[in-house]
Amino acid sequence: MSALVRFLLIVAVAVAAFATRADAQSPDVPAAKPDMTQSCPAPVAADRPRVIPASFDVAALAADQVRITYIGHATFLIESPQRVRIATDYNDYVRPPVIPDIATMNHAHDTHYTDNPDPAIKYVLRGWGPSPSEPAIWDLQYRDVRVRNVPTNIRDGFGSTERYGNSIFIFEIGSLCIAHLGHLHHTLTPAQLNDIGHVDVVMAPVDGSLTLDLDGMMEVLSALKPQLIIPMHFFNQYALARFLDRARAQWDVEQAEIPSVVVSKATLPTRPQVLVLPGH
Repeated sequence: MSALVRFLLIVAVAVAAFATRADAQSPDVPAAKPDMTQSCPAPVAADRPRVIPASFDVAALAADQVRITYIGHATFLIESPQRVRIATDYNDYVRPPVIPDIATMNHAHDTHYTDNPDPAIKYVLRGWGPSPSEPAIWDLQYRDVRVRNVPTNIRDGFGSTERYGNSIFIFEIGSLCIAHLGHLHHTLTPAQLNDIGHVDVVMAPVDGSLTLDLDGMMEVLSALKPQLIIPMHFFNQYALARFLDRARAQWDVEQAEIPSVVVSKATLPTRPQVLVLPGH
């Protein structure tokens, strides 16, 4: 084989390899965008990779510790010392990479609940009752975790009130009390605040539009008086920044580098703090 022929073969192989890489990086059909006319658009999985811990079989928790991992939107994975795993607002779009023991759901939109939970989940707690006159009432004890709820109203798709369409779920683990506000649409009454009781950690929707407006959310958080506030349910960095600007006037604000945090009564911040966990 002559030198010229060998050279032409090398060029042909290189061109073919480049074309293959270019095809792999340029799919024929672009990734679909969410329909922003929906009341609560589903997250788009192709937007960017989500940073999560490499393994959920990490070091055991002490008896007074809880691990909270932000999965995205309004979904968190909460883990107890006895390895009970809870997924909040379990849905068809954003799920933790492990099957939880307990799944709580919000009835407001399809990104907050599912009619098809994994059958391996031991307890599926829906935040709405069989009718507007029959709210969901939960008080579950499983190993070292107690889960209970406080029903609240929501707006329906026509601007009317759907009675008891949302539940605030409260998780009592060790000496900690953790509240997930769900798709909260109104400030809390004295009776609801009394039913919730003292909370140490709150997961709060901070979009300021589809849920409660920012004035109302600041009122709710001030009334609950948690030591740690974890924002959720924001659709872009602008909405998050708008909430954080308001929050800085009252509380410290910290940005975490990973989406997991281990908390205990002893390690709660001495001053109330907003902790932003990455992932959306």
